[in-house]
Order: sequence, then C-alpha cells, then structure tokens
Amino acid sequence: MLFQAVMVVATVLCSLVAGILFAFATVVMPGIKNLEDAAFIRAFQVIDGVIQGYQPLFMLVWIGSALSMIAAAAIGGWKLAGLDRVVLVLAALIFLLGVQVPTATINIPMNDALQTLDTRTMSETALKRAREAFESRWNQWNIIRTVFAIIVTVLLIVLLLRL
Repeated sequence: MLFQAVMVVATVLCSLVAGILFAFATVVMPGIKNLEDAAFIRAFQVIDGVIQGYQPLFMLVWIGSALSMIAAAAIGGWKLAGLDRVVLVLAALIFLLGVQVPTATINIPMNDALQTLDTRTMSETALKRAREAFESRWNQWNIIRTVFAIIVTVLLIVLLLRL
C-alpha cells in the first residue's frame, strides 16, 4: 500500500512539474517574447522572483517531485521485478538527470544572472546582449526539460495502471 501511495504522489507531482515546464514553453515565454528587451528581462525577473521567493506550493511540487521519485524508485526496487522495475528506475533517472539536474545547473544559474541586471541603468545594446545570451539557451533547455518531464509522466501513469 505504501508503494502505491508513493507512486501516486510521484506521478501527481511529476505531472505538475511537466505542466509548469509546458506552460513556460507554450504560454509564458511566447507571451513575453514580443516585449522589448528591457520589458522582457523585467517580466522574467518578476516571474522568477515569485519562484525564488520560495513560493511554498511551487517548492512543494518541485522538491516533492524529486523526493517522491527517489522514494518510488527505492521502494520499487524492492517491490517490482523485471520490466516494471526497469521502467521505474529509468523514469527516476530521466526525471533527475533530464529535469532536475539541468534546472539546477543551467536554468537556475541563468535566472540568477538575469536577476542581477538593473534594466533601468542598462543601455539598449547591453539589454539586447543580455537578452540574446539568455532567451534562446533558456528556452532550449526548458523544452528539453519539458519533453523529459512528459516522458516520465507517461511512464509513471503506465506503471500505475499495471500495479
């Protein structure tokens, strides 16, 4: 019973992470794309500021997804056998290496660098350079994270249906 509960929690939280990443890829970033450089940077700073302010529900989902995936893989390593065990461990690895690691090593450092900018004191050239250094690379990695998070969600749903 514990394993099924952990699997449900992991599935829900990983699904929410996939949804957050998908929303950024399909709504947030396309929505601010047409802003001028200073407005784009400021808009992203404000959005990211909510996250960096440790918005409790966001943090619960983000950190909880990683912890519940680790717990599911650990318990599943004992409870499952064969292909089911392999799929669960693979899902955990994909989620941790394809979503969480790039977030911590690429997207968050880029967010932090953007947070240091004062758009009111920057020249148009500096604003353009800052945006060019940020936007394309951030979006590429967000799409990668989104695809991996969706794959993990599908794998977890399939496993839940097999339990």
